[in-house]
Amino acid sequence: MAEDAIRRRPLLDAMLGSRTVTHVDVREIVFHPSQQTGRHSHPCPVVGYIAEGTALFQREEEAEPHTLAAGSAFYEPANAVIARFDNASATEPMKFIAYYLLNGEQELIRMLPQE
Repeated sequence: MAEDAIRRRPLLDAMLGSRTVTHVDVREIVFHPSQQTGRHSHPCPVVGYIAEGTALFQREEEAEPHTLAAGSAFYEPANAVIARFDNASATEPMKFIAYYLLNGEQELIRMLPQE
């Protein structure tokens, strides 16, 4: 019986620059229908994967949000202001996996005032 080939599908290619990463904190995060994060930033780079549902993702310098369906990956650079990271559905939860690329002890998220 012939074995099926392993399939590797590229999801994301993000440049981190010359950054020291001492450990990775991986979190499963679940949003209720229509739940929003609010304006925020992270002191470290964050790489993530939408496991279920659909997210709306927008960095502050972008004019429009991106729709991230289940199976999509995303990257939030360290200290970038994220205008929105919201559950796009009013009826279904959204689940994602976030990989926080930390250098020593750092907070994971900084909530910022709305503008």
